[in-house]
Amino acid sequence: MEIIIVGAIIMFVLIYNHTIDKDKFFADNQKYLEALKEDDYQFLVYARFGEDVDIDQLYSKRVTIAFIVFLFVLVLTISGNGSAEIINSQFFLNLVLALALGFGAFKLPYIQLKNYYKQHLQEIDVMLPYYLKSLEILIQHYTVPVAIGKSIGDAPDIFKPGLRRMIDKINSGDASVDPYMDFANEYPVRDSMRMMRLLYRLGIGSQERKQERLMMFSKTVSSLQNKARETKYKERLGHMEGQTMIMLCVTGVGVMLVILISMMMMF
Repeated sequence: MEIIIVGAIIMFVLIYNHTIDKDKFFADNQKYLEALKEDDYQFLVYARFGEDVDIDQLYSKRVTIAFIVFLFVLVLTISGNGSAEIINSQFFLNLVLALALGFGAFKLPYIQLKNYYKQHLQEIDVMLPYYLKSLEILIQHYTVPVAIGKSIGDAPDIFKPGLRRMIDKINSGDASVDPYMDFANEYPVRDSMRMMRLLYRLGIGSQERKQERLMMFSKTVSSLQNKARETKYKERLGHMEGQTMIMLCVTGVGVMLVILISMMMMF
């Protein structure tokens, strides 16, 4: 048991002093570690921190913390046992517990990102129709790929990486709907699939068909904006109603306390 503790300490010291290069370890085992990464992890990170964050570094930090938790729990549970016989009989249970807690430590940052997205879902969803409205103005003067390229600078930060990847695919010769659908899959916000299909159709066909599709696109975007405004209005109304109820409750409790104190003073 002492050997395990000493080994864990030595491992920590070697990593801390950079004698063991953990970055090289991650690079060598990237394909195995990437298998654990959630499909929507990149989207959630951009939604929380913006596009300037280093996703690979953030992910490697998750793995490192999970590994440290695993080692710590394993050593702690083994050191808490008495004899060597108990250690041998309970080692498998200790290993399972350490793996479970290590996996929990690995999943915790993802759960926090997921909760942040759920809390700010309406705010993120509202960004898409307003971005598409600005894109609609550019499409009236440019082709769809050129308009998208010109819109990136003013687009919400969360969408910029996906827009750049979409433009790179289109410029590399992919004339199918795939770049648009990849963007919609990467950013699964409300109506993104339908809007990306409409956007793709705008880029194909004759000029007459473009005007017809542009009108359809404009009506759909306007409808999405109206929904976004209604959502904002309902949220504000609900917030105001909640504040009003709190004020009424506080006022009622205050009046009751004043009456109670007055009655006590009379007696």
